[in-house]
Amino acid sequence: MGGLLAFSRVIDGLNERFGRVADYCVLFACLVSAGNATVRYLFSYSTNGLLEVQWYLFGAVVLLGAPYTLKRNEHVRVDLVYMSVSPRARLWIDTLGFTLILIPAGLYLTWLSFPFFWQSFLSDEVSQNAGGLILWPAKLLLPLGFALLTVQGVSELIKRVAALSGAIEVATDYEKPLQ
Repeated sequence: MGGLLAFSRVIDGLNERFGRVADYCVLFACLVSAGNATVRYLFSYSTNGLLEVQWYLFGAVVLLGAPYTLKRNEHVRVDLVYMSVSPRARLWIDTLGFTLILIPAGLYLTWLSFPFFWQSFLSDEVSQNAGGLILWPAKLLLPLGFALLTVQGVSELIKRVAALSGAIEVATDYEKPLQ
């Protein structure tokens, strides 16, 4: 179990770094958006490239931030049952969810999205908008984000199995978001 937990820590560290990248993408998206609006209103100038950069950054926030959100146990879940059961039952719910849903779906979505990116990369696909950007960097975010989410699911599964065997403690507390 020690080797698997070490592997889990490596995955956690990787997604921690990508989570920081996603944090900076939020800042850059705000700056680009504010800069674009300022230039548009002060100088009556705009370009589709700036709008597409915002789109790329938003995609990066979502797809690179999702694995980090899962790592921090801050993802959206159906808490109708989850909050009313014991911590051990929560570990089992998480284990089954990662095993039966998250990891298979993540593998499938990674597999589906990679050719979408690869074809764009090979053809140097460019946006059809005037002043548009190359598209493969945005399309790369799909398989990368799904792969990172999948491996984070593996990391979380390792931690849940270790907790079920008594090797470590895993906090299963979940605070329902305020609405």
